[in-house]
Amino acid sequence: MGSTKPGNQKVKITKSTVDAFPIPESGQAFLRDTFLKGFGLRATASGSKAFIIEKRVNGKVKRKTLGRFGELTVEQARKMALQYLGKVAQGIDPQAESRQRRLHSTTLKQAYKQFLKARKNLKPRTLYDYERLMEVAFEDWAQKPLVEISKSMVAEKHRALGDKRGPAYANLSMRFLRSVLNFAMAHYDSENGHSILLENPVCVLTRTRAWYRLERRRTVLKSHQLPAWFQAVDTLRGPEKSYFSRTVGDYLIFLLFTGLRRQEAAKILWENVDFKDRSVLIQDPKNSIPLTLPLSGFLRDLLHSRFEERINEYVFPGKEGEGYLIEPKRQIAHVIKEFKADFVLHDLRRTFITVAESLNISPYTIKRLANHKLRDDVTAGYIISDIERLRKPMEEISQFLLDSSGPFKQNPTYSPSQPGPKPASRMQFFEQP
Repeated sequence: MGSTKPGNQKVKITKSTVDAFPIPESGQAFLRDTFLKGFGLRATASGSKAFIIEKRVNGKVKRKTLGRFGELTVEQARKMALQYLGKVAQGIDPQAESRQRRLHSTTLKQAYKQFLKARKNLKPRTLYDYERLMEVAFEDWAQKPLVEISKSMVAEKHRALGDKRGPAYANLSMRFLRSVLNFAMAHYDSENGHSILLENPVCVLTRTRAWYRLERRRTVLKSHQLPAWFQAVDTLRGPEKSYFSRTVGDYLIFLLFTGLRRQEAAKILWENVDFKDRSVLIQDPKNSIPLTLPLSGFLRDLLHSRFEERINEYVFPGKEGEGYLIEPKRQIAHVIKEFKADFVLHDLRRTFITVAESLNISPYTIKRLANHKLRDDVTAGYIISDIERLRKPMEEISQFLLDSSGPFKQNPTYSPSQPGPKPASRMQFFEQP
């Protein structure tokens, strides 16, 4: 039977010799063919027997598993081994070739998963948006190999999404795809060190100027609209209203007087409100740069009133007192009806910034209050705006808004020192506004 060294026998491999080859008690044992050099069988302590091929390629001995005995016959395995050795004789590395095939078959979904692993600090909302885009916009492309996504396919998909879901959604989807493919270009390299993608096919939208032109929303609350808006919001804030209704009213006022984004304000914790210092810390804003804002006298009193009737750790708790406030569509619709004009929450941020500009507050201070990044501005890098420097402009903006509020300022519910009754039970959260 040839060499009888344990774990390293040499015979002509046939079905009978494979059947007779014992399973090792531990580790693995090899049965090597005397007829075709490099062809063999490997048995492991787990009980499996698999055909292998071994060959020196580029100075290194490489071993490849051809398949399990039982799934392959000896004749089938020997034929595969011959094909493997034939490629090696031509200077081809079959394992590298196999890796290349796997690499070039990488799908959009697989690349997306790797993209998420690399982007460790994505905000929950961003992650949610990405997941929805994969599930909706690119559901039919999830199993498509990256190398098959062409520029013409991108252009057609962009048009189709624009027709079905609107220009903004189409642009958003393609920006997402561009990010994933840019990642793939850097992440997936072939054996020669070149990316499997020669270029990002989404570039066709730029080169052909096919991106939809979207007018940036510029709506604000104009000065002559402010009295009516305040009165409309105040219909949510009377002492007789439910706790949740009054919370929404205070939340809308707070957005206007701080210029914060809706999520930034909604997630404020009481532990980040400093009444002694008259400030509030925004821990996780959109640009990931923590912001400490000074509180005007009005805002301090507003929050103090809310503190007296707090029910959980959030300044603006959600319905039923759980978590933080999620965009309250029904209450906003009520305000819009009373206001007799449409508005969105981000209009309040734009109004805050517009008021600041009208008061000749410096651009650097406005950017600091709005927590905008000061990009490509060397001078801005030398200007440090601490909280005390921001306090005066914050008071000026707050006073302007109050002076523009009309009858609201004289309304008893304006005074934040007169809160309504603290809810005796969570059932009061379901009361009408």
